[in-house]
Amino acid sequence: MAHASAIHAGNEPATAWQRPGTSLRPFATLLWLQGAYYLVTGVWPLVSIETFQMVTGRKTDHLVTGREADHWLVMTVGVLVTAISLTLLVGAWRRQCPAEVVVLAVTSAVGLTAIDVIYVARQVIPPIYLVDAVAESVLIAAWAYLLVREGKTRRVKGA
Repeated sequence: MAHASAIHAGNEPATAWQRPGTSLRPFATLLWLQGAYYLVTGVWPLVSIETFQMVTGRKTDHLVTGREADHWLVMTVGVLVTAISLTLLVGAWRRQCPAEVVVLAVTSAVGLTAIDVIYVARQVIPPIYLVDAVAESVLIAAWAYLLVREGKTRRVKGA
């Protein structure tokens, strides 16, 4: 049987990961969770840089404009994390999980974990960022579990 490129529900084509009749629920749930987490963490500094800095520490990336709120790096990361979140949430809402969305979800979590760990170790950012590294690691582990489990299911069923 030929496979399409999206994990789905309903009468849509099967995917490289999902055989007809298998459940999308775990994939959709993980997309909802990661998408919501990224939405909150991405939008937060855009909405209130002051409260964001209360938790994460003072930022030194502000432009020399006389306005303390001109944090170009924090704002850039916030916008990008928000964009990632919206992509994941659209996939969850549509009950589809194309390979591209999985790659974005996993590589984003891996990249953010690396940034957290490396820059805490270098004492560039405060240790509170390790809380995010733990959350990202849980997401990575959940994706690995689902993808490995789905791969084993395919091999057993002869896909």
